[in-house]
Amino acid sequence: MADEAVCIELPRIIKTRKITGAIAKGTILYFSADPNTVAASSAADQSFAGIAIEEVTAADYAAGVTTVSAAMDGVWDIKATAAANILGEAVAIGGANLIVSADAADILNGAWIGYLQETQDASEVCRVSLRGF
Repeated sequence: MADEAVCIELPRIIKTRKITGAIAKGTILYFSADPNTVAASSAADQSFAGIAIEEVTAADYAAGVTTVSAAMDGVWDIKATAAANILGEAVAIGGANLIVSADAADILNGAWIGYLQETQDASEVCRVSLRGF
């Protein structure tokens, strides 16, 4: 996968999530199934489940590793979609490891991930403060 998030300030809230395959460190995760099962983000409007803070390789998964640790807070460098965003704006999952401006539907469906800490041009990497829950 490409464009993984990069940690700038360490998270304090870490959740353990179930996985169904390999996950790269820095992958934006979404809830793909019940209970507590996640996968790599791939489209807009997916419910945010954290950012993977460790890598689980295909070999690890084959050897029996079925969980990944996910950060729910902290500050991360995350790439935007083709749209620009402004300082302080709420952002949501916008695709595979991408963010987009959050709207009311994103807040209701859980896709909202946090707030921008700087203005972001289209397809630029920007500081995002995760929402923390």
